[in-house]
Amino acid sequence: LQLTGLIFGGAGMVGTLAATAMPQWRVSAYVDGNIVVFETIWEGLWMDCISQLGIRLQCKFYDSVLALPPPLEAFRALMCAAVGLALVSFLMAIVGVKYSQRSKQGPRGTSAFILAAGVAFLLTGALVLVPVSWTGGSIVRDFYDPAVPVPRKRELGAALFVGWGSSALLLAAGAIYC
Repeated sequence: LQLTGLIFGGAGMVGTLAATAMPQWRVSAYVDGNIVVFETIWEGLWMDCISQLGIRLQCKFYDSVLALPPPLEAFRALMCAAVGLALVSFLMAIVGVKYSQRSKQGPRGTSAFILAAGVAFLLTGALVLVPVSWTGGSIVRDFYDPAVPVPRKRELGAALFVGWGSSALLLAAGAIYC
């Protein structure tokens, strides 16, 4: 059971890092009858990218942290905290699993590391779930809002699905260890 939690936690940690780094949080939506698409726009936490005809990809990091909208700044902070906490919780889980295999003192010596790793995994899963779900909700709300112009409508990007999956793995690892 501990090894299963370690595998889930490791996969959740990698997924959290990937979702944080990926630029595909918001992807341009094609809702008109136009089937010829020359550009695809990706918006992420750190950069915007434009793919032209699927051949050429141009990415540009955001110029100033002060020019970002407040929700994006908060999402960046939450995801960076989640990456750090995922790494710490994974290391605590490794120590707990190794210590429990070598310890002959019984469950009392291992419960501190394992429980700390479980709580940290649960907190990390929640930290990932908040910005990913908030972004997904705002994308869906804007997509169906008739006041938003068609060129400004976006779809759910791959980073959101990676974030939801990693959050589920982290929460499962935390539940296993707790």
